[in-house]
Amino acid sequence: MNDQQLIDWFLRYLRSDRHYSEETLQAYQNNLAEFEDFLIRTSSSSSQENLVKIDSFDVESYLTALYDKKYAKASISQKVSTLRSLYYFLTKNDVITKNPFEYVHLKNTSRRLPRFFYPNEMRALFAAAKKGDHQLALRNSAILEVLYSTGMRVSEVVNAQLKDMDLDNQLFLVTGKGRKQRYVPFDDSAKQAIEQYLKESRTLIMRKYHQKHGRLFVNHYGKPLTSRGIEYILDGIINQSSLTTNIHPHMLRHTFATEMLNNGADMRSVQELLGHSSLSTTQIYTHVTKSHLMNDYQKYFPRNNQSLKPKK
Repeated sequence: MNDQQLIDWFLRYLRSDRHYSEETLQAYQNNLAEFEDFLIRTSSSSSQENLVKIDSFDVESYLTALYDKKYAKASISQKVSTLRSLYYFLTKNDVITKNPFEYVHLKNTSRRLPRFFYPNEMRALFAAAKKGDHQLALRNSAILEVLYSTGMRVSEVVNAQLKDMDLDNQLFLVTGKGRKQRYVPFDDSAKQAIEQYLKESRTLIMRKYHQKHGRLFVNHYGKPLTSRGIEYILDGIINQSSLTTNIHPHMLRHTFATEMLNNGADMRSVQELLGHSSLSTTQIYTHVTKSHLMNDYQKYFPRNNQSLKPKK
């Protein structure tokens, strides 16, 4: 098989056996295409079978090229992880005998702390979401409420089905990474926003454009909303608010987790709600809460703040 056939085989495996999301598959495909392009540019032959012929020199050259392009270390780590997975797959299927990326370990770097919104910023976002066209404002408010009150990934919100939502018990049955399912509750504010959206927005839009499907959130033509569509909606909400920060759907997930931990939630509970397979992934939020506590300590403990020191 040539390089493209091997890549297609690997991606089919990730989709059918590992149940990777389309967003993850696209990221893998991009990383593999970039590596394939590198091999073509640096190869002395016109062979279409470069993937199975690489050695440690090619690996080192590729890493050097990534650093020369000034990729962020997290991006380089992601690309290496993709290639390590590819070559592990090829070794397991006896295409090659050795994984050239098996022992590639990048230097440990401190993880960037997740960005989140403070309560006053969330109030500004909720106020801004209500502006504009009534039907779309109801939808936008419902999306913001769901992202904030559940901590769901944007892909999970996009794929949410009406049948997976229990309004009476205020629960979503969420299908996350690897098709693992979990129940996620939502609060009264989210329930009210969803009910109003369904009654005064979604039903009317679906009827107007003769659409019939089970997705919860739709665009202004009644078709299922995409992840990019939600990003566009959130950008619009920010522009309508007084906030000057950038926004990404994951920031609302970070906000959910941070607020849960700040208010005394158990780490395991937050892990379950977020759908993290490993507790270590959830633990990054403890660094956020610790940082928040340290800032407050520096600000409010009298011996750290001259203005709070008792007068002699």
